[in-house]
Amino acid sequence: MRFLTCLLFVVSGAVCLVVPAAADAADQAAVHLEAKVEVQMDYLLYLPKDYDQKKAWPLVLFLHGAGERGDDLNLVKMHGPPRLIEEGKEFPFIVVSPQCPKGRWWREFELTALLDDVIATHNVDEDRVYVTGLSMGGFGSWGLAAFSPDRFAAIAPICGGGEPRSTRNFKHVPVWAFHGAKDTAVPLERTQAMIDALERQGAEPKLTIYPEAGHDSWTETYNNPAFYEWLLAQKRVAKED
Repeated sequence: MRFLTCLLFVVSGAVCLVVPAAADAADQAAVHLEAKVEVQMDYLLYLPKDYDQKKAWPLVLFLHGAGERGDDLNLVKMHGPPRLIEEGKEFPFIVVSPQCPKGRWWREFELTALLDDVIATHNVDEDRVYVTGLSMGGFGSWGLAAFSPDRFAAIAPICGGGEPRSTRNFKHVPVWAFHGAKDTAVPLERTQAMIDALERQGAEPKLTIYPEAGHDSWTETYNNPAFYEWLLAQKRVAKED
């Protein structure tokens, strides 16, 4: 695209418009970039007590909400699986719970780098990797599934939302979403829109709506044994072209 500069001069009371001639169009060159992006992230890592007795374990990635951002990992223990682990609960899977810095939202490429590293250094069953999160972490769960649709065996977003058009990327991934009907922080419509989009593409997602719950629809979810039974029953399936 050419950009022309127009100059106005006043000469003897008359206005003259002067338009310089356009310069010759510059050539375009093909350039290749090869660079590494540095990722730094603090996270909690839970390994089952008999971890060394198996060659491969399921892995659950837990994404916290906006209130737990910062540089103190104790904040991550306020809700969800990290809280239950802190209270003494044992899980039959690896739990990875990263912390998002203040003033930021979850970044898919950083979470992908985290999973790559954990999988490379631990006994992980790559066909049973799951992501779940609450509020901001619910948004992060939807976003990560769209960013890396071939990695996850299932996702479980809680009181989050996403871009409905992105569901075409992960319509093959089992989904169980949760939301409170009286949520005023993140309206139920944000989850419903994602569920509706998946159903339009032939998927069969699960949706649990708590009629009397506000924004906290995660406590009941993470305290429900049936949630973990469903999660662990899912295995990664190949994406159809």
